[in-house]
Amino acid sequence: MTPTDPTPHAPHVPHPSAHDRAPGHSHGHSHGHSHGHSHSHGPATPVSAHLRKVIAAVLVPFTVAVVAGLIVLWPGGAPPHQHTGVGLDQQLRSGQVTKIEKFDCPKSGGLPGGPQPGPSAAPAAPAQGTCEKATIEVTEGPDKGRTFTEIVQPSASRRYDVGQKVVLAYAPKAPENLRYSVTDVDRDFPMALLAGLFALAVVVVGRLRGVFALVALVISFGVLTMFILPAILQGSNPLLVAVIGGSAIMLIALYMCHGLNARTSVAVLGTLTSLLVIGLLGSVFIDWAHLTGNTDDQTGLVHGLYPQIEIRGLLLAGIIIGSLGVLDDVTVTQTSAVWELKEANPSANWRKLYGSAMRIGRDHIASVVNTLVMAYAGASLPLLLLFSIADSGVGTVATSEIVAEEIVRTLVGSIGLVASVPVTTLLAALVVSADRHDGGGKGRARARGGRRRRAK
Repeated sequence: MTPTDPTPHAPHVPHPSAHDRAPGHSHGHSHGHSHGHSHSHGPATPVSAHLRKVIAAVLVPFTVAVVAGLIVLWPGGAPPHQHTGVGLDQQLRSGQVTKIEKFDCPKSGGLPGGPQPGPSAAPAAPAQGTCEKATIEVTEGPDKGRTFTEIVQPSASRRYDVGQKVVLAYAPKAPENLRYSVTDVDRDFPMALLAGLFALAVVVVGRLRGVFALVALVISFGVLTMFILPAILQGSNPLLVAVIGGSAIMLIALYMCHGLNARTSVAVLGTLTSLLVIGLLGSVFIDWAHLTGNTDDQTGLVHGLYPQIEIRGLLLAGIIIGSLGVLDDVTVTQTSAVWELKEANPSANWRKLYGSAMRIGRDHIASVVNTLVMAYAGASLPLLLLFSIADSGVGTVATSEIVAEEIVRTLVGSIGLVASVPVTTLLAALVVSADRHDGGGKGRARARGGRRRRAK
């Protein structure tokens, strides 16, 4: 894959480079000022063929290695099915609430008439207050039209409404009166509506690039579900799978959204370098802190069903994949900033570009790191509440494995993000300041200059 320029997103007339005009020439300055706004939406200014070859010499072998890794590690078939025992693999049917009856809960906790509390009811002490008896109709399958009842106690977190669609668990080997139970509510419509609003907002604001971003998102999700997860379940090294799958997602998303050009290639190089930093730091500190990765029920269940999965590798793989999306944002933003600064001031050398872009990058670092920490804190909020209830000291909480794992995940990812700013900015400043007017480039510049003169 050889980066080519310019990208075909929009017609664009780049400025002549600083070497194509005498220093201090007023024509160059006026063009740099009058066209400043158009560059934020146009493609990157072309770089020389020689520089494109240098970038390709790095990225082509990397891309070939990623493709080879996908081929070698691609799962040969579906992993063997394992019964989880937590309801994730049970047969499901659709149902609908057809009737709600309220009655006073018996003080003894017994429920007259035979119906027992459903899964949404709290199996606590005798109920006090008003209970509800929900009549549920099966709306699909061989028992379509059949009804059953479930009792909802006052302490239940889930409540039902008439007409509400629900998801039923079907146990064909159970007694006839116990074959169906409500396991969840049907959220298909609100989830689909929210996804539609998201897609609409992206397309309306991002236009063609928004469409490309959505396509890249679908492909990324496909890589995750069709390669990363099945390959890990079949026993492949989670870290290797995450590196190859994450690299494939990075290449597809960045080049599809931002075009096959030198600017995107610099962002790819910056992202790759930062992922290497995250992988090395994560590996060192997971070993040093003696983290097992087996800190919650889900991880323990996965390890019990698939003992061949290396749980510590799974932890490191999660850190890499979790950092990838934010890294893309940082590297693309920094690369674009350098390119725009060069367009605004064509005479600036790489040192001046680096210094100016780093001032932007420092603001970016502050906001992104805070965002990352708050995201992890929000996801772990119930856990933090439990520690608060236990009145544990800060040191005890921070060094317990379940919290230390999140701290390592957050700080390793943040270090990678911080490192990506100077690395990507330096690469972009060097590339955009390099010689970009070989013979072919001069010919193209003269041709563009002739077209501009004729247009005038």
